[in-house]
Amino acid sequence: MESPRIGVVGGSGLYAMAGLENVEERRVETPFGEPSDAYVVGELAGKPVAFLARHGSGHRILPSELNFRANICGFKLLGVDRLISVSAVGSMQPQYEPTDIVVPDQFYDRTRHRVDTFFGDGVVAHVSLADPVCEELREILYAAAQAEGVRVHDRGTYLCMEGPQFSTRAESRIYRQWGVDVIGMTNLQEARLAREAEMSYATLAMVTDYDCWHEDEADVEVADILEILRRNAATAQEVVRRAVAAIDTTAPSPWKGSLRHAIITDPSLIPAETRTRLAPIAGDYLGGPREAD
Repeated sequence: MESPRIGVVGGSGLYAMAGLENVEERRVETPFGEPSDAYVVGELAGKPVAFLARHGSGHRILPSELNFRANICGFKLLGVDRLISVSAVGSMQPQYEPTDIVVPDQFYDRTRHRVDTFFGDGVVAHVSLADPVCEELREILYAAAQAEGVRVHDRGTYLCMEGPQFSTRAESRIYRQWGVDVIGMTNLQEARLAREAEMSYATLAMVTDYDCWHEDEADVEVADILEILRRNAATAQEVVRRAVAAIDTTAPSPWKGSLRHAIITDPSLIPAETRTRLAPIAGDYLGGPREAD
């Protein structure tokens, strides 16, 4: 089988990818530690695809415990350059109802405890994140959801909160005043790291509830959203299948080259250990090894 160019990371409710053929599990070692689980590699719509359960099989890992760097680096090592995220979210606007899909184009960060860059330890890099979602991939996901006949909303802002607790009522009301559309706990770190890894990234935000701002709806409780999670997972699998079929894997990611001018550290000053760790992500841009004094 060819190396997978397309990756799918499944969130709450989506722990496997239906329809994968010629399946094999691959454990990937990365310089950033262990990914959430083994990657499941197979063929979907006739194309090689790598799937990862974001929270691990059996949903064992908190959002704040996720090794986002290892997850993205593992996809990169497998050959992926387009990453589809499937994520459970709360709705912050009345028009986004449970079981709807939002395909956001922006993110807002409210996390506090997370590593969300591959760089540091002697290397400084600044990538552009003005448009954190790959528009080409986002449009493919939106068209796939439309073709599947589900209620889907074009564009929107995903607020990424720390968790694992849901919002307070005051927080939920303030977020609505900011004009955000959906709220989740995982996607912004993935988007940042995917950009550093020169991957396209886009999200299927699967609505499960109204957070706790909606006066006519019960406050969000996990027990109340499990059935919606199951329904959303079935929908997401069909939308992803349509999207995979539409992706042109013969062309490079539109974000290939995003690191070309981002690294500003003098290559001769990069520590050898850091150079080795960054090789899978930025090896083309780090220059030669540091010369001995």
